[in-house]
Amino acid sequence: MTAAARAALRREVLEANLRIPATGLATLTWGNVSGVDRGAGVFVIKPSGVPYERLTEDDLVVVALDDGRVVEGTLRPSTDTETHRCLYRAFPAIGGVTHTHSTHAVAFAQARRAIPVLGTTHADTFDGPVPVTEVLTPEQCARDYEFHTGQVVVDLLDGDEARAEAVPGALVAHHGPFTWGATATASLEHAVILEAVAEMALHTLALGRVEPPQHLLDRHYTRKHGPGAYYGNPAPGAA
Repeated sequence: MTAAARAALRREVLEANLRIPATGLATLTWGNVSGVDRGAGVFVIKPSGVPYERLTEDDLVVVALDDGRVVEGTLRPSTDTETHRCLYRAFPAIGGVTHTHSTHAVAFAQARRAIPVLGTTHADTFDGPVPVTEVLTPEQCARDYEFHTGQVVVDLLDGDEARAEAVPGALVAHHGPFTWGATATASLEHAVILEAVAEMALHTLALGRVEPPQHLLDRHYTRKHGPGAYYGNPAPGAA
């Protein structure tokens, strides 16, 4: 990645982090976004505990993918850094990771319940329920906790990159949601969508669950994803 591309990645990661409070996904500093430069073997992530209103591009921390060492920056990286690094190493197609403590998604995580597919809004982005992990063991919490937080997500998906692409998010039991995507921006957008569908699901379950027809869900997913997708328009200037 060129110097200009790295600078663009830093700007993207900053803007994605600033959108966390703007979209109502976090209280205080409860959230972080990262973006990866695979050519350089590093990723850029929010520093730990810095309020969003004070966050600047210079505050961002660059971390090595191979061993987690800080290679740029004077602040401590997010405490969730090892979780991000675990996901990047397990799923090479991921370009960005977002973690929040958004209210409705956390409610499902705390109840250890997957977010079910109850309608087309969910199916537009997630090709199946948003799953929930196993509970971390005392041993996993006692040592390398943040790494093991990522590993339970990897185990949940069986390390299957196609599955991770089809359902770009998971709930860590009793903790909260992690989402990912091709870019840092995409991972944040998936976090916004996950919170929205979690809220819709809670209201729907309160009224009484009805199973939607699978063919309707499939139609909504495939019109946005895969070779037959036709939703949206090319970016300006695209061929």
